[in-house]
Amino acid sequence: MGQLVSIVVPNHNGAGTLPQCLTALSAQTYPDLEVIVSDDGSTDDSVEVARAHGAHVVATGVNGGCGVARNAGRARARGEIIFYVDSDVALAPDAVATAVRILEAEPDTGAVCGIQDPEPLVEPTLIARYRGLQYHYWSVSSQGAVSFLFPSLCAIPAKVHDEIGEFNPRLKQTEEVDFGHRLSRRYRLRLTPEVHGKHAHDRHLRVLLRKLFHRARLRIPLYARRRRFATGFETPERAWASLAAAASVPALATAFVSPWGLLVPGVLIAASIAGDSGMYRFVRHQRGAAFVVYFAAVHYLVNLTIVTGAVAGVLQWTASRAFRGLYDHATPANA
Repeated sequence: MGQLVSIVVPNHNGAGTLPQCLTALSAQTYPDLEVIVSDDGSTDDSVEVARAHGAHVVATGVNGGCGVARNAGRARARGEIIFYVDSDVALAPDAVATAVRILEAEPDTGAVCGIQDPEPLVEPTLIARYRGLQYHYWSVSSQGAVSFLFPSLCAIPAKVHDEIGEFNPRLKQTEEVDFGHRLSRRYRLRLTPEVHGKHAHDRHLRVLLRKLFHRARLRIPLYARRRRFATGFETPERAWASLAAAASVPALATAFVSPWGLLVPGVLIAASIAGDSGMYRFVRHQRGAAFVVYFAAVHYLVNLTIVTGAVAGVLQWTASRAFRGLYDHATPANA
């Protein structure tokens, strides 16, 4: 018998996708599993769905966020390996077996994170299709050693997890960045497409932009403390691409001054696209040239949102001592 793997599924009102998630877990090729649904104050029938699929259910009692739900599930888990998978993700059949194989072959690896497929789990809107392609490309181009966790599908040895500590329960949007920074100071954190699954991405632009704004804002106290960005998504080229997109907005004022006024914002937008040119080539290959136009327009808004969130975070960090101490959390790895 191999190592027992405890699959922890944090869930809040995920009854719509939870059946697909749990069905995919029952189809895993790895045999030694326990499945724990950690319900985070759901008001739908998630708990009934989980029990109908034979999962153990742990209830947090309140909606405390993914970090709180993962901590509750981890406390209940008995396995030598903890595998986190979000309730809106359906793993490929060999995902758990592949993660276990990698961890057994690489004892210096403290976590193995998987990559979401470009095609969403459920029938996609245009926004969900955008997000699936964008998130997949950014993940694939970041594969290898990273410094923040991709917790929608990831495996961590229980002994490593206990050494690093729990997820910061005060964080509802960036707990994975904090955990990954702590873990990657002691162990290799590996992102690989060998472990993969489908994710039900956000279906509406407003929801996606709100999420990205707050994630950018809430990263600022950690990055100010570490004095460096995470290894992974945040490449210098993408940072400059976001700044170029943001700079194009005030540059549009030049259009009212000179017939050549559109040249400056046009150059800035072109520079923003060039900063992630590989992504646009990938999207063209996947969906064709017409979709690239739509994709570029949405990504322009995404870049503006990320910069706006970061600026808001800097201002809040300057004004609020509580915000500067957002990542204060007593754990064995950062005490």
